[in-house]
Amino acid sequence: MDTVLITGGAGFVGSHCCKAFAAAGLTPITYDDLSRGKKQLVRWGPLEVGDIRDVTRLGEVFSKYSPVAVIHCAALAYVGESVEKPVDYYSVNVGGTINLLETMLSHSVQYLIFSSSCAIYGIPTKVPIFEDEMQVPINPYGHSKLMGEQIIKDAANAKRLRYIGLRFFNVSGCDPDREIGEIHEPETHIIPRALMVAKGDLPFLEILGDDYDTPDGTCIRDYIHVSDLAEFHLKAMMKLKDEKLNACVNLGTGHGYSVKEVIQTAEKITGRKIRVKVRERRPGDPAILVSDPARAHALFGNLFKRSDLSTIIETQWSWIRSNS
Repeated sequence: MDTVLITGGAGFVGSHCCKAFAAAGLTPITYDDLSRGKKQLVRWGPLEVGDIRDVTRLGEVFSKYSPVAVIHCAALAYVGESVEKPVDYYSVNVGGTINLLETMLSHSVQYLIFSSSCAIYGIPTKVPIFEDEMQVPINPYGHSKLMGEQIIKDAANAKRLRYIGLRFFNVSGCDPDREIGEIHEPETHIIPRALMVAKGDLPFLEILGDDYDTPDGTCIRDYIHVSDLAEFHLKAMMKLKDEKLNACVNLGTGHGYSVKEVIQTAEKITGRKIRVKVRERRPGDPAILVSDPARAHALFGNLFKRSDLSTIIETQWSWIRSNS
């Protein structure tokens, strides 16, 4: 049975990828330092504890398992924290990616799926956002992801690598089987925070600005269900093995929901009132971030099976309630 190395496999996205790959008959090897990942989310395949900046440890794991491909999910991923600790973000997200690539190449592993981000676009000039939109990040996290893409692209141009970069929009939801889910400390994402208010774990939900140029004044975002995202990773790896392809692809549905729409849907699903407080805008937040999904559909087909807002919130609410 082929093995696939999944960096950050004990995290939110990585653990869902492990489940999807195992269901497809592959053995996912989780490589995670557990600084932010959770051991209890490693349910499919072995766990190897290690830092992606540790070339020696990476080499040991590659030699032990001989993976056919790498799914690179490991990263620091808090935008605000990246502004406060930029060196940490470049060390992990850029330096770690370089070390991972060096290890892949020295072990003749050719296929890489890279977890990128819509943060590379900064404040877009057009909506919906196409892949050729100007890439002008406005924070160190976005810069680190764009640098990662460029380094990977250059390695591919040297004909030593084939890759697909997946530029996520807002990832949410949880495994419909409730085996794994979202565990962030702290939790910063709007949907789980809204549900934490509904459950009584938070006193209120902060709305960061209600005076944007949108129909209800709140920011609009494009959400993708984490299980759909995992399926895209699997399909991308299969695509690389079947075709000569290097590409970066937006992963968003092309449909945006405002903050107030998220709250209203969460209230309907939970049957509970979600108390809110309006705060000032966060500097640099675009009014609208919505993907154009045409390239994703062309390459992979329509894998957005669970990414309507109601299903996203329903699965997240089910996970939160089952893990009280």
